[in-house]
Amino acid sequence: MSESETPQSQSAGAVVHFPSPARPATVTFDRRELNELLNLYGRMVAAGEWRDYAIDFLKDKAQFSVFRRSSEMPIYRIVKDPALARRQGAYSVVAATGLILKRGSELSRVLKVLDRKLSIVN
Repeated sequence: MSESETPQSQSAGAVVHFPSPARPATVTFDRRELNELLNLYGRMVAAGEWRDYAIDFLKDKAQFSVFRRSSEMPIYRIVKDPALARRQGAYSVVAATGLILKRGSELSRVLKVLDRKLSIVN
């Protein structure tokens, strides 16, 4: 076969296969998740407990870190790890010591460990 001839598989009746879309390069929080995270953050800032936050989008997980002061280590990290979605749940809340406080498949339930409700003091 010479260079001017085309192979039979690329003729007019051949099926062309396109590569399937690859997984995203990074894991991110969607709009609903960010809304829940920032609502909790706003309530805790209003209560005077938190002062700063950081969002990290990594290759295998996304993190929302909260700080008491911006110069410290984060006091809590809310982590989204899709690799754990079928086993333990994609979301987890991790304390500064590395202790996992809560883990689950629904972000709103996982965040309840941080959201302290107001109570009446007698």
